[in-house]
Amino acid sequence: MTKKRPLGLPSVKLVAIAAVAGLFAGAVAVYVKEAGYGNGTELAAAKGCEATPASLKALEPFIKGQVAAIVAANPPRVLQTLTFKDASGADKTLKDFKGKALLVNLWATWCVPCREEMPALNGLQAAKGSDQFDVVAVNIDSGTDEKPKAFLNENGIDHLGFYRDSSMGVFNALKKEGLAFGLPATLVIDKNGCLLGSMNGPAAWDSNDAKALVDKLVSL
Repeated sequence: MTKKRPLGLPSVKLVAIAAVAGLFAGAVAVYVKEAGYGNGTELAAAKGCEATPASLKALEPFIKGQVAAIVAANPPRVLQTLTFKDASGADKTLKDFKGKALLVNLWATWCVPCREEMPALNGLQAAKGSDQFDVVAVNIDSGTDEKPKAFLNENGIDHLGFYRDSSMGVFNALKKEGLAFGLPATLVIDKNGCLLGSMNGPAAWDSNDAKALVDKLVSL
């Protein structure tokens, strides 16, 4: 079980895991780009995100340090197929959060880097969560809600909303888009619902680098 630690203090283990994961994610991103990933459907999905290239340029200086493994979206687009459930079991999509900047994170209790990262996501939500920003952490364990809820309770993860997709449909949709290669996987989304970037692997989301990124994202 992940050990509790004071929120706001990235663990040495998490930083080390994130460094390795960042190198892997960067290599995969180069491969995908050079392989010519993309088709007419994805480009069409960029409609409605015409102003996003300027946002990406503005955000670029903040993709550094603990969040340097974020890969810019190419093309920026609205992800229409992501469906998951909230704590009541009601269906949710990213459209339900429109008007808020989001950090969407996929995690599972069997994923060691996810478990290590969760307190940092909780810390980011505690520090920056508002009517303009949310961390949307979607658990993809199979089965019932019992195991992920127990993990969150036992580790003091008390600022994140509870979202679930036991079918793994969200992960498979992101994998098809070339955005998820494993867990954790994280998306950076602006207030208009446009994908600006993604990261594969964990990060110290409660670090100053991450908070500065969120502040800029909210201001776009």
